[in-house]
Amino acid sequence: MSPLGTSAMARGTDPDTSHIAAESFDAAAMEMAVYEVIKSFRNGCIADDVEQRMPGCRSHSITPRFAPLIRKGLIVDTGRRNKALSGRPQRVVMATSLIEELL
Repeated sequence: MSPLGTSAMARGTDPDTSHIAAESFDAAAMEMAVYEVIKSFRNGCIADDVEQRMPGCRSHSITPRFAPLIRKGLIVDTGRRNKALSGRPQRVVMATSLIEELL
């Protein structure tokens, strides 16, 4: 199994439509796509940056991939915050492979 392997889930209390959507969604593929985009930003990026590079994908499909990627050690939260298009701060994430190159 790929280090990015994961499965989409719906809670037992979610409506049937959520379960149908979860079954048709390839979370592992989305996670890999988000990771590849994050790796392309040498100085880190925010969710808005990833969204701009993934036409057709919205933030609500992108940001849930950050936590699993952090848990797997593939990206890190840099602790920095950049202003998003909404005007609110978003966390800056970076691929760990890029951090290792900087050391």
